[in-house]
Formats: sequence, structure tokens, C-alpha cells
Amino acid sequence: MKTKILLALCIAAVSATAFAEMKPEDKITYRQSGFTFMRWNMGMIKDRVIDNPQNYDKEKVVAAANLIAATANSGIETLFSPDTEKGKGWKDTRVKSEFFKQPDEVKKRVTDFNREANELAKVASDGDIASIKSQFDKLQKTCKACHDDFRTKD
Repeated sequence: MKTKILLALCIAAVSATAFAEMKPEDKITYRQSGFTFMRWNMGMIKDRVIDNPQNYDKEKVVAAANLIAATANSGIETLFSPDTEKGKGWKDTRVKSEFFKQPDEVKKRVTDFNREANELAKVASDGDIASIKSQFDKLQKTCKACHDDFRTKD
């Protein structure tokens, strides 16, 4: 687990430079892809742990939690630059302009999200369903907080 996180952090460090040189529409596309990938994995955990615990499969839940943590730690936040406030990736971006005006708050949100994603990966590996549910709820709250403040509604 620690090796995977270390690898993700190394990739993030190298990727941050590459992200800075990308076209705005590419940054938007990549971040939309990353968040969609995390959402899909969160949906799988929700299905197998919360909605249908009779379908719990530790191996799949651990894999999904590790993928969420790896994506969260990949440097995905570097894909948000002022030149991506407007534009289109797979679809129009929904980031609010407030996001770019509150860098300290954004940094706090990223730190909170990464911490909770890493903890979910740790808890998932222990296999205790009640702990996974509790940690999953904490992770979802970090998502909701950021979406409520920094993402426009559909």
C-alpha cells in the first residue's frame, strides 16, 4: 500500500511539470476523466458495502479504494489552472470562478480529500465493513463540500 502511494506521489511530481505545459482543454479533459474514474470506483464501493452488503467482495473494494487514493494523490489538482476556468473537455467545465480566488481553501480541500481517500484505502484493506462505511462517508463529505462551493450545478 505504501509503495503504491509513494509511486503515485512520484508520478504526481513528474506530472505536475507536464500538466503545466498542457492546453487548457486537455487539462479539463484529463481532470474530468480522473474524477469520473474516482466516481465509478466510489459507486462500486457504495454498491458493495452500503447498498448491497451481501455482495461485499473485499478484493474489489480494496482495489477500488486504492484506485481512488492513487488518483487523489496523482496531482490531479494541478489540472485546475486559471486558464481552465472556462472551456470544454469531454463536456463544459463546471468549476466556479471562486475556486481560483481561494487558493488556501482549495489547498485545504485537496488535503482533506487526499487524507480521507488514503484512510479509505487503509480501512478497506482491514476489511471491516462498518469502518469502511464510516470512512466512505467521510470521503463523500469532502467531495460534497468542494462541489457545493466550487462546482456549478447541472
